[in-house]
Amino acid sequence: MQEKNRCQLLLFFLAVLTMGPSLWAAPAEAQEGPSVPRVFFDCRGRQCNGTYYRTEIAWVTWVRDQQDAHIHVIMTSQNTGVGGREYLLDFMGRGPYEGYEARSIFQSLPTDTQREELDGIALTLGLGFASFATASGFRNVVTVNGIGPTGGANTTDAAAQAGVVQADQVQDPWDLWIFRVNASGSMDAESNQESRQFRTSFNASRVSPTWMQNYSGNINNRRREFELSDGSRFVDDRYDWGVNWRVVYALAQHWSFGVRGNVGRNTRNNQSFWGQMNPAMEYSFFPYEEATRRSLTAFYEIGPVYREYIAETLLGRSEELHSQQALTLDFSQRQAWGNASIRLSGSSYLHDKDLYNVSLRGNLSFRITRGLDLNLGARYSKVADQLFLSGEDLTDEERLLELRTQQTDFEASLDFGFSYQFGSIFNNVVNNRFPGGR
Repeated sequence: MQEKNRCQLLLFFLAVLTMGPSLWAAPAEAQEGPSVPRVFFDCRGRQCNGTYYRTEIAWVTWVRDQQDAHIHVIMTSQNTGVGGREYLLDFMGRGPYEGYEARSIFQSLPTDTQREELDGIALTLGLGFASFATASGFRNVVTVNGIGPTGGANTTDAAAQAGVVQADQVQDPWDLWIFRVNASGSMDAESNQESRQFRTSFNASRVSPTWMQNYSGNINNRRREFELSDGSRFVDDRYDWGVNWRVVYALAQHWSFGVRGNVGRNTRNNQSFWGQMNPAMEYSFFPYEEATRRSLTAFYEIGPVYREYIAETLLGRSEELHSQQALTLDFSQRQAWGNASIRLSGSSYLHDKDLYNVSLRGNLSFRITRGLDLNLGARYSKVADQLFLSGEDLTDEERLLELRTQQTDFEASLDFGFSYQFGSIFNNVVNNRFPGGR
């Protein structure tokens, strides 16, 4: 009997120790929830550092599910002409605040450190939350005066609001041109194998409201050696390079016209030299300004393709010149329910319509219900245009190491998964102890 009492007493103390912290915290959470804005932060991509923002903005409650939020924030980003990043933050009210909508923009400089970029985003988030709290009647939290569109002397022109620098606004000896040069190398060695690689690249770009120019190039030199089971050594020594350019003119709000081209060497695709010059046209069904949230474009290009081959092809050609056309339909959307994108592209040679390539790729991240997310991705390509394939047989080493492209009729891939999270919806606490253990 005493043994039974001791067991019951022990179980009671364990229950108190386990549930005690939650019981003590419950009144505080119940009191905290309605008194401050609840925020659901929706971000996938660069600088989605939720821990940093929770640390810097501690006067709101960060929730893990959008159904528990007073305000839903979607952050997207795109490159700026100068090489920085423009972050768009859309604030959307939920529940009784569903009518609230606002947008804030933060632009980072290409010279900003990660800390400076995070600080700028945190400041923009904080101002957005403060504006929401003031407009939605959250008392004794924060008060902001003067945030929002204004007229009169404070109103800037449309170009300034879009983040565009006009020629008469700044003395720029570079005339908006940006240049980058990169170089890197690596070497790995073991007793029976070694590899070394050197890479270098350059980029020059200029972006204005009506023109976009981009020129880039790269050089890749790689050597790999392997000792085979019979004691011989397999050596793969290759040198590839490429130069690409793109010039685009904004015809109208939904139309763009330009030229794309490239030249280079691609050992894996049996091309000692290849070149392409394609005039192209693009139509955007939505305004380009909405591209980070929703985009539907049709892109068409046509032009000549010239190739010189390292080894004769299956058709016995050492070089050839043909014309090729391609059409791509691209759709992407990011909303409160999740993200979706799909791309359908097709290309064909004009001299033989039986030489074609059709590809369909899609991705979906969908919030099914509270805490449950479904992720799907799939790709399928029908391949019938591999004119460049070498007529020589591939060795086992080339097949295993994927050193040369193999003949195929199709390519397919599928990935899927889901995540489910449950538990407390309130937790603003940040604890960075033992970061390597999580």
